[in-house]
Amino acid sequence: MSKIGALVAYKGRPAQVISSTTHKYEISFSDGSSQKVREKDFRFIHPEFASVHSDCPEVDISILNDLDIEFISLNELTEWLFDDYTSQNAWFVYLMSVDGLYFFWNKDVLVLRPEEQIEKIKANRQEKALEEESLKRCINNLNNSSYDDKDIIWISEIEQVALNQSKHSKVMSALSIENTPENAHRLLIKIKYWSEYKNPYPQRNKIYSDEEFEFIERKTDREDLTHLTCFAIDNSDSSDADDAISIEGDRVWIHIADVASYVDCNSDLDLFAQKRISNLYLPDQTLHMLPPKISEVCSLGADEISNAVSVGFVLKDSEISDIQICLSQIKVTKISYEEADTLLSENKLLSKLNEIAKEHKSYRERNGAIRLNLPKTDIKLIDQKVIVIPQLESESREMISEFMVLAGRVIAKFSIENNISMPYLLQDSGKFSDEIIENINNLSLSKTFEAAKGFNRSKLSVKPSLHAGLGLNEYLRVTSPMRRYMDLLVQQQLVRFISNLTLLNESEIKERIKVNNSSSSKINKAIRQSVEHYRCLYFKQNRNWKGDGVVVEKSGNKALLMIPELAMITQIKPKTEVELEDKIKLKVSSINLFERSIDFKPL
Repeated sequence: MSKIGALVAYKGRPAQVISSTTHKYEISFSDGSSQKVREKDFRFIHPEFASVHSDCPEVDISILNDLDIEFISLNELTEWLFDDYTSQNAWFVYLMSVDGLYFFWNKDVLVLRPEEQIEKIKANRQEKALEEESLKRCINNLNNSSYDDKDIIWISEIEQVALNQSKHSKVMSALSIENTPENAHRLLIKIKYWSEYKNPYPQRNKIYSDEEFEFIERKTDREDLTHLTCFAIDNSDSSDADDAISIEGDRVWIHIADVASYVDCNSDLDLFAQKRISNLYLPDQTLHMLPPKISEVCSLGADEISNAVSVGFVLKDSEISDIQICLSQIKVTKISYEEADTLLSENKLLSKLNEIAKEHKSYRERNGAIRLNLPKTDIKLIDQKVIVIPQLESESREMISEFMVLAGRVIAKFSIENNISMPYLLQDSGKFSDEIIENINNLSLSKTFEAAKGFNRSKLSVKPSLHAGLGLNEYLRVTSPMRRYMDLLVQQQLVRFISNLTLLNESEIKERIKVNNSSSSKINKAIRQSVEHYRCLYFKQNRNWKGDGVVVEKSGNKALLMIPELAMITQIKPKTEVELEDKIKLKVSSINLFERSIDFKPL
């Protein structure tokens, strides 16, 4: 059949075929334009062209129910629906085929849909129409910085983007807002769905929330050490005591909360802890590695008598001997650092323990240990007020810190001597200038900052080796099994060893190290971003803040400043030439809560 002069559809538009060549047809449109196309690119509608319109009249579709066929041609269907196969009527049928509710194209014939399929499509279209109406309504509300209960389905989409749990929100796209967590966060605060105090960063970094979990204690015989005076020294607001210290003659004891008797290395609870790796101490909350109830049960001093893993040893001339490790029962005296500071000179046991700690620290310093005293702060959210608390040095803090290092040294030595596979903590020697090494105990702030960049990162390994920063030939962390998974793993191995149970081998320890390493970066990121978030809120609450920044590094026309009272670094362009250690009075010039950035300028 010749198609010259025919009505055809090309990309949904009516056109007339005006000429043909071997491979192509020329078609013209109502606006006078024309185009050469291949036959397969257009659809034949009617042999006679006529100017057609798209205002389709009401059609009795029920007649299709009487057609006991699946396929039908365009001209036959036109005759069934409109009685007469004209160009206009055929165009109406074509438009209905494009809509696809009652029939659709399969090559050159139309396929009639079954009635149940038609009803399903109608229901879907109705649902979509309601959704579009709901979306349009929500967009209108958001443009007026408001929302109501009917908008929650759309607000939840935005929230998923803000928490980095989805990459797309229909509302944000409709508002021409780029789908980023920062933009979603900004929008949720703008409409007051989120408060500025909302911390999205744990969820954004896929950190697990606290959960309850059933657990039971593995019963075992315990050494009665309740005759010892055991001191658990911690912050005054701390509820969970991981460790305690005591002394009996020339034997030093370090007692660690027994978590391994509740969390075996092959248990579901151990997998639970592996997913979390460590506690997160955030300004607004604490997220626990283990169900909080375990901490309540295991915490030293929670009851009159506490279960512990006790490590006893003799330390003479800084050398360790006669190591004894046992599952024990102890009585614990809990005191704060402030209380301990006043007791160090009065209590003979504490005084003796303090001397041992000082001697061990001197031993490590002789072995090259380097500890830098850069300013540190804790940031807390209390009753919607952000508080910055300086971390103050104290003699009792130094003592407890040293005993925790000593415990790591003792257990590392014990593990090596008894061939127990462990996750050792290693650190290669750093790169420090002669000036820093010679003045290590009397560094200026800028030199301390320079030295901090000279350290190599520590790493975990099943092979014991040097920890240069601590000045120890072998070391592992052991004293926080409630808070750190690697400490728990060490304790599990110790408990299994002294209980004559099968130990994890090196390969299994390596796998757990791998899990720890992959999770540590997201945990550190969540902590850092949370602190930055609340630091921004601190300055929003203290708009008139002014303080000193100390120049710790210079680069071109820029200077890097440490703000000691806030333990933070900032970069500025000084108005005049500055030198290292110069103090510059600063004030805040801008705060971006969503990018977690604060800019300062000199007064």
